[in-house]
Amino acid sequence: MLVRDWMTPDPITVLPDTPVMDALKILKERGFRRLPVMQDGQLIGITTRKDLKDAMPSKATTLSVWELNYLLSKLTVSEMMARPVITASEGEYMEDAALRMQEHAVGGLPVLDDFGQLCGIITITDVLRAFTNIMGLREGGKRLTLDMPDVPGSLERATQAIQPSNIISVATYHKDAEAGRRRFVMRVTGEGVRDVRARVRAVGIDVLD
Repeated sequence: MLVRDWMTPDPITVLPDTPVMDALKILKERGFRRLPVMQDGQLIGITTRKDLKDAMPSKATTLSVWELNYLLSKLTVSEMMARPVITASEGEYMEDAALRMQEHAVGGLPVLDDFGQLCGIITITDVLRAFTNIMGLREGGKRLTLDMPDVPGSLERATQAIQPSNIISVATYHKDAEAGRRRFVMRVTGEGVRDVRARVRAVGIDVLD
């Protein structure tokens, strides 16, 4: 699963001299949370709805309406944008982009093509869409969580027991690495799905749900 398959292509952008109020209006009208900042065709920053709102004067300010309007008219995106920009490449794997978001505590990444040009944006929402797709949630069927020894052949043993049902998704993670156990989360459909848990338990595999 590549970033290009899940990103929003051709994102709306702003210039560094775009007034903050104009940028906020774009975000509100389009329902976005972040805007890449471009200058001379190059990505130079990114700004978010939170960044822009944080720039707004406090409601407790003693400034007059005229003073507020004057200050806001002078405040531009360049003063609020984050840089350097953490990006993703359109040809990289989704999990690599998701890990970068986690490591840098950001909710979205501008996406660059092979020539270093902005071509999209990938967000946490896109990561969640990809995750639910991988897990086969929209395809129905039955979900199984299996607890098995973390050794070669464990998955093969489980898949043989699951037949003739069809496995449409598999995910795996360590529950307790020291104990040498691994959990497999599967979604199965088709023939024999009603009794699939019983078949798996019959070969000595722990079925948690």
